[in-house]
Amino acid sequence: METNLTSKLVSAEIDPAVAAKTQAVQSGVANFATTSLVQIVMVVLGAVAFLYFARPVVLPIFLAGVAGMTLKPLIRWLSCCHLPPALSATVVMGFLLAAIGIGFFQLGRPTLKWMNEAPQHMTELRQRVQKIFPRIAGFNEAAAAVDNLGATDAERKIEQQNAPTVVVKQSRGTGSILNWTGTLLVGIGEALVLLYLLLASGDLFLQKLVNVMPTLHDKKRVVEISHEIQRNISNYLFTVTLINIGVGVIVSGGLCFMGVPNAAMWGMLVAVLNFIPYFGPVTGVILLGIVGLLTFDTVSQGLLPPALYLLLHLLEANLVTPVLLGRRFTLNPVVIFVSLIFWMWLWGVPGALLSVPVLVSIKVVCDHIPALSSVGKLLSR
Repeated sequence: METNLTSKLVSAEIDPAVAAKTQAVQSGVANFATTSLVQIVMVVLGAVAFLYFARPVVLPIFLAGVAGMTLKPLIRWLSCCHLPPALSATVVMGFLLAAIGIGFFQLGRPTLKWMNEAPQHMTELRQRVQKIFPRIAGFNEAAAAVDNLGATDAERKIEQQNAPTVVVKQSRGTGSILNWTGTLLVGIGEALVLLYLLLASGDLFLQKLVNVMPTLHDKKRVVEISHEIQRNISNYLFTVTLINIGVGVIVSGGLCFMGVPNAAMWGMLVAVLNFIPYFGPVTGVILLGIVGLLTFDTVSQGLLPPALYLLLHLLEANLVTPVLLGRRFTLNPVVIFVSLIFWMWLWGVPGALLSVPVLVSIKVVCDHIPALSSVGKLLSR
């Protein structure tokens, strides 16, 4: 009896101390978790701000890195033919620059001509829409009549005299266009030079990264992640490029058969827009709808070009691409859409083109790191 009573008294005296220590440990863990979360949020926000403001420097590096991972299998194949990496990079860059030059000289002239005639095309489009849909013109006239309701001729003249005059300064717009064009050309030049250096260096950067890793397990993991990222991005971009070229060729042939002028230009534009998920096909349908209404006199004929592209896109997105790419590239559509919006806001059209390759790279890294496996499952469909 005395022993039981003593043990109860001792336990009663110790329990508050143990409870206090337990509570202190739990509060410390909670504070550490909160501090870690705040630090992660601050690091992410700082990285986003850095990527946004350092866009002229970082964007060419990203473009060159993605292009380098895409073209790396060609360098390895040429290396199997006993060509050194520098010569292999020269051959690959020569073909790439030749393809870009041919495409620019063949399609650049009609594109510039159509852009110079854009105001005339917009006026013609408005007249064509009013002719096809006469009720729209009636609504505009009714709205103008309501605005002028009860006003005399003298009041109308006074309103016209007091109306503000818009003066368009051509020099500033021309200067901004030249600055934008110069920045674009400089960025493309930087990306091409960096791409050549990355291809000519072979696996030098991977070897340096492996040497930095402390343990053998980390070295093997870095090599596996790097090779899988290269393989996935290369397979994805090569497959998507071939698919989009096929779509562009079919659209060009269909537009040429319909009698649409500059069919090759519109086919190439559709092929480029098809690289951008969601927004690219929508933009292509709208542009071909405008071209169809400008080319043909009836609504049924004017809707044939966008209908052709929409049908091809639906077949490509739901049948061809899933079969050729397989299930390893089936990412979560919601995540793709959010990533597309984020990278478009961050870097514009180049960001939209890089959104899916960046997402594929993040998924590969998450799949190889156990602590990030839940993030990889979130990115998957």
